[in-house]
Amino acid sequence: MSIIERSGDAARRGMEAIEHADSLDAPIAQANRALDTVLPDGPVKEVLNGVPLGHPAHPVAVLIPAGAWISSAVLDFIPGQQRASRLLVGMGLLGAAPAAASGIADWSNLDREQQRVGIVHWAANLTAVALYSASYIQRRRGKHLSGRALGLAGLTVISLSGYLGGHLAYAQGANVEGRTAGGDSTP
Repeated sequence: MSIIERSGDAARRGMEAIEHADSLDAPIAQANRALDTVLPDGPVKEVLNGVPLGHPAHPVAVLIPAGAWISSAVLDFIPGQQRASRLLVGMGLLGAAPAAASGIADWSNLDREQQRVGIVHWAANLTAVALYSASYIQRRRGKHLSGRALGLAGLTVISLSGYLGGHLAYAQGANVEGRTAGGDSTP
């Protein structure tokens, strides 16, 4: 078995462990109760769910923070681009709010196994936002090296979170009409 096959097996086992982690059920129940109050069914939730678009808004909304943060990482390796890189970190932080709102709205519609993966995805995104917030502060203070290090840590976390989001969409069929968990088409 190649290292690629072993890595894929480890990733699948990790996803299965999260899907079956009933220890996540209590925080999921608390989050669902809060969302039922803060984000009831209605026009706001429909917009966040992407109903006017005909598909979930979250995959589109994540392009702004992800694109800004990837671009910032590239600029971090080009001399003299500290200000531009800091601006991109800030743009990513601003773009994280609509991405989070649409993701949370989508999450509230998922089944339990999907919500388990989703809440880990959510926690990873919060961690990345915290790292990028610290990165932005350090960059504003002129501490570019630590700002870059925090940004690269944030990019690592957001990349892992993207893997979780991909698992939700492609392996579990989250919020995909006409698909079931596991990606099979419904008859």
